[in-house]
Formats: sequence, structure tokens, C-alpha cells
Amino acid sequence: MPDAFLLTGNVVVNHDGVVLTCNKAYFFQKENYIKAFGNVQLVQGDTLYLNSKYAEYNGNVKKAFATGDAVMSSPNATLATDTINFDRNTQEVFYNTKGTITNNENTLVSKSGKYYVAQKKFQFLTEVIITNPKYVIKSNHLDYYSNSGHSYLFGPSTITSKNNYIYTEKGFYDTKKNLSHFLRKSYIKYDDRRIEGDSLYYDRNKEFASATRNVKITDSINRGIVKGHYAEVFQKKDSMYVTKRAVAINFVENDSVYIHGKKLMVTGKEGDRIIRAFNNVRFYKTDMSGKCDSIHSSTKTSLTKLIGNPILWNGESQITGDVMHLIGNSKTQKLDSLKVLNNTFIISKDTLGTGYNQIKGLNLFGKFQDGKLHDVDVIKNAEVIYYMRNDDNELIGINKNVCSKISILFDKNAIETITFFQQVDGDIYPEEELNEYDRKFRGFKWRADERIKSKDDIFPEEENQYNEKMIEETKKEEAKPNVPMEIRKETKDYDKKKIK
Repeated sequence: MPDAFLLTGNVVVNHDGVVLTCNKAYFFQKENYIKAFGNVQLVQGDTLYLNSKYAEYNGNVKKAFATGDAVMSSPNATLATDTINFDRNTQEVFYNTKGTITNNENTLVSKSGKYYVAQKKFQFLTEVIITNPKYVIKSNHLDYYSNSGHSYLFGPSTITSKNNYIYTEKGFYDTKKNLSHFLRKSYIKYDDRRIEGDSLYYDRNKEFASATRNVKITDSINRGIVKGHYAEVFQKKDSMYVTKRAVAINFVENDSVYIHGKKLMVTGKEGDRIIRAFNNVRFYKTDMSGKCDSIHSSTKTSLTKLIGNPILWNGESQITGDVMHLIGNSKTQKLDSLKVLNNTFIISKDTLGTGYNQIKGLNLFGKFQDGKLHDVDVIKNAEVIYYMRNDDNELIGINKNVCSKISILFDKNAIETITFFQQVDGDIYPEEELNEYDRKFRGFKWRADERIKSKDDIFPEEENQYNEKMIEETKKEEAKPNVPMEIRKETKDYDKKKIK
């Protein structure tokens, strides 16, 4: 080659902190340029080693080019590809041929990429796959720090493992500690559950996930959804805790049952699952709603207990008692029966007048048909005040009775017929003969103003205000540009937090 010096043997060239060794080289002195052949190695301090069959190095612009089984080694990672470019000015390595990076347990494969030497950061802007013994990450934009094992994912990305599947459009993953944090359209899916939220935290070692803001947990097998603004899920223990405007939505008989409590807990596997809601519980379905202090519901026994000051509105009837049990059919999952234990009190407004139909007794046993209360027996010390009307809806009189048992048939959620059994003691009074005081039983309290008339009524005002605040925060987050995320405090401090 004209204007070139041929160097052979164990060639060693030192230039401004870079040492190049090879078997043969052409050195262009005027251009300060070298072409190297055979067992080429370019070394920069102890931070970067570049090996190949052939390389070129320009001393003036401080750029190197290596090809032929090119391998770049740094203290934490090794890159193998066909062609590697190294710009010493910017301390950047880049390649546009399929490359494989090995770092501890992680293997990264991509069509192209960049390595920032000072930051020890790989950046991939085309399809990249990280393979780990426990999971596989796929993304089109990923920043990977080889010293810390931290990965930052941008745009549609997936993490697949034996135990679950994660999708995110902005995420952080610590491949050493197996801790992760995901934002933007993210969800975790495993078995029959899918967890969504504006901010998701996941500890793979403990199989623990927490979600913040606009949380939605879907149970595809049981046809149920739990929502709130904060949730914790233990996959190993099949347990879930949800709070901050929490609501459980279950689909039963072409209808939805909405249950709200300050806190919701779901524990146990399919077929033996327990749902607990506590503190100011409210629930709603199309033809029934209610309130109580807490709810305990078991899929194994198909028994739902309403505990602490329960009240039930069925159609136009208000039902109260000390304890209420809603019992389902374990085979069909349909609502089967109702029990009210101690101090049963049923009140409904007379449809045309200002009076109230009332039934009191010790216990109540009711049966459902097609999700609606069809017939009810009130047993022991049964009393009734009932406004009787003829076919023209004219008031005949007020029936006031005491007996051992009362049976009620409902039609379209309204009382159709009442039947009295054994030791009937009472009479039908003309309206003018029964004074106002005698028209209400002791303990009468009409609570129509508390009635839950829609799925939105289940939330107290303070929880609705909190929800509006979360909606505003969501809008602000969505407006932020897609820049490297801040790892949330819970993630940084997680090792200090003891999860029971």
C-alpha cells in the first residue's frame, strides 16, 4: 500500500491511552491511520477490550472500527457481533449487526445497539431480548446498565416467566434483586388474575405486587373485578388487599354486584376463596342494596355474612336485623336464600298513602328466584301492620296482627300476599280508628334517605373527592414526556420494609 508502513509480528501500537496489538498492520503516517489484521485487540485502560480479525483506527478523529467475530469486553459485560464501531471522543460503542451481550445471568440479543463506556450503559432502539433463567424481557427501546443490572424499558415491552406475564410501556427492572416498577398502560397477568395500575411494583423473589392509582384486578375464572387506588397482591398466598375507594364487582346471573368497603381482602385459591370487606360496607345490585359494618363471603360454603348493623333494601322493602346471611347455590353460583337472625324488621311504604307496612319477628328465612327475593317466612313473635287495599286500590283498613309465623310472597319486588299462621291475634282497623302512634311498631326507623340506588352510591363523599384527586394526578402523569423514570420511594426502600 502506498504511503503506508507495513508492520508484522507481534505488533503493538500505543496512541493516547489506547493500546492496539495484532499480527500485521498498515500504518498511514500522514493520516495517522492504521489498518490491523489477525488477532486484533484494542485496549482502553481497564474499561474496554475490543477483539476482532480486522480493525481500523483513526488517531486524528479517535474512531475505531472492528469486524470479523468482533467482541467487546468491559468489566461487567461482553458484546459479540460482526462489526463494532468505537468513538473515543464520545466514549460510545455502537453496532448495526445482530449482537449478543452476556452479563452475569443475563443474555441480551439485539439487531443494533449502543454502549456508553462511562455510564456502562447499553441502549437498544430496535428489537432487544433479555434472557434470564427466570424470565425473558422483550422491548424496542431498552437502556441496560451492566454494572447494576438495571433495565429501563420504554414503549411496548413484555416480561415473560413461568409464573406470570408483564406488559409495560414504561418500566424499571433490577435484574440482580428481581425488583421492578412499571408505569403507563402496565399490567401483570398470572393464572386467572390480571393486575393493572398507573404505578406497579413487583418483587419476583416474593411474588409480591403492589399497585397505586387506578388499580384494577380482574379474576377471569370467577368473573370478578376489584378496583381501588392501592392494592397489594401475594401470588404465592393467593391473597389480595385493596383500599382507597375499593370496590369488588362480581357478575352473577346477568347482573353485577358491587361491594365497597374501606378495605377489601381476598384470600384463598379458586373454590376456597374468602372475600372480606370492612369499615362502612355498602353493596348494590339492580334490585337489591345494603349496608353493614363488615362482610365475610366464602366461595366454599357459598355463604355471605353481613355483620354489624346490617340493612337490606329489596325492591321497595327495607329489611333490618342483628345478623344477615345471603346463601348461594354452590353449583349454579346463583343467590339462593336469605337469613336474618334476631330482631327482624321489614318496612315498606304504602304505595298510595303516607303509612308504612311493617313486619316484625325474631328470625327471617327467604328464598330467591332469578336473583330476586320471592318468598319470606318471619318466624316467632311475628307482628304485622299492613295497609289493605282492594282491586281499585282503595284502602279497606289497616291489618294489625300478632302470630307465630308470617309468610310473604313478593311479585316484582313488591309485597303480593301475606299469610298468617297459628295463634292469630289482631284485627283490621278502619284508618280513622287507628291513631298515628299505633301505626308504627317500637323501633320503627324508615331509612330511605340512606338507600343505595346506584353503583355510584356505594362510595362515601370523601372517597369520591379522593377519586377526583387521583383522576387529576393521572392527567398530569400522562402529560409528562417519556423520559427516564424516577424509581418510586417504595421500590428504593423495599428492602427495609418487612412484608408479613
